[in-house]
This record gives sequence, structure tokens and C-alpha cells, in this order.
Amino acid sequence: MAELIVKYDDKVIERIVTEKKRLSIGRTKENDIVLENRGVSRKHAMIEFNDNAAVVIDNESLNGTFVNNRKITEEILRDDDIITIGKYSLTYHAESSQDTDTGADFDGTMVLNTKKQKKLIENDRMEKQIVEKYGGSVLIGEENAEFSEFKIDRDVITIGKAKFVHIKAKGFWLSGIQAKISKENNCYVLSNLGKKGKTKVNGETVSLYNLKNGDIITVGKSSYKFVEGRH
Repeated sequence: MAELIVKYDDKVIERIVTEKKRLSIGRTKENDIVLENRGVSRKHAMIEFNDNAAVVIDNESLNGTFVNNRKITEEILRDDDIITIGKYSLTYHAESSQDTDTGADFDGTMVLNTKKQKKLIENDRMEKQIVEKYGGSVLIGEENAEFSEFKIDRDVITIGKAKFVHIKAKGFWLSGIQAKISKENNCYVLSNLGKKGKTKVNGETVSLYNLKNGDIITVGKSSYKFVEGRH
């Protein structure tokens, strides 16, 4: 039986073992593999199985389907190939790596959920509620932030230690205006304007970065989660 190991941010959240001839992947609950995140299309992709191979097919999704970091429309899968959909990765195994005698079988597919998956679903629902509340993109205060929620309601948001910036960040050696978030071509871009190494996204130093839903922005000792306003 084929097996898919589903990870989110490199953490295993599901193991799926199947004998079905087709698996649908998407954001809504009618899919065989449900990836509840707004970066995933409702019916994002599918995997078709025959006696000799498995083929992953993109369903003209908004953000694309990737195999081993290469964008695809249709691709024959090989053992250990990694399918990437949004922030999820699905590692394909032609044969299950574990005994599947224990556990319930549902329509030829066994899905083993974890607490991490439930937490991710809860977080995504919370983010959706925040977006609906403010009607657009939002920053959620994480660590050393002076707010819990900040609506991005202008084309440029400045971050730093000066009195006139929109968001005041904490930390030594920060510039008056350390960073800015600007809207460019319907996307939000984070730019470092001050001292090098003081602006990071997901732990990595950046000078210019196109923000994606769920990114963690760190300026000095303050951090914020970017929640994208598009559904």
C-alpha cells in the first residue's frame, strides 16, 4: 500500500496509508487529504494510482503544486519524492514503511491524525476570524509586541524605535526606522531599512522579502505573525 507522510513546517502531522486509486488534496473537507490553510486551494491537487505508478496532478491551483521544489502540472512520483503544497509537504512512499494491521480502515484509506494537526486547524480558523474582523491583512503580536492585533490599512507601515513609526519594536541598536512593510502589486513586502541583521523572517535575516501567510517577522526582540487578508 502507498504511504504519504504529511508535514507542516517540517513537523509530521499525518500518516496516510491507502489502497484507493485516487486521492484528492485540498482545503475543504470533501477531500481525502485535508490541508486546512488559506494558502491551499479548495481542490488543490490529486494523486492517481495504477499498478505501475502514482501520478500527482495539479488542479490549476492558485499557489501551485511542487515536486522536489519544482512546479508541476502533472508528475510521475518516485519513492521518497516530496510534494509541496503551501507550507505542507507530503513525502511519497510506494510501500508503507510501517505495519498497518492496527487501526481502522476507512474506504481503503487509513489516516492517523495528531494533536499538531488539530492545533493547526484551530490556528487557521482563528486567523480566518481575525481577517474577517478587520477586512484585510493583519499582524498578530507574538513576543515583545505592544499590541495583540494590528490592521495593515495603509500602503506603508514603518517599524522601529522612533516616536513617529507605526509599530515600535524593542531591542538594542535598532534604527529609528528599522524596517517597513509596503504594498506592491497586491503583495506585502518587508524591507530592512536600518542596521543589518535586525530584521528577520522565520528566523532568517532578510533585506527584502515577499510576505506569505503565517510568516513570523522579527525586528530586534519583537516578533509579529503576518496573516494575509486574501481568502
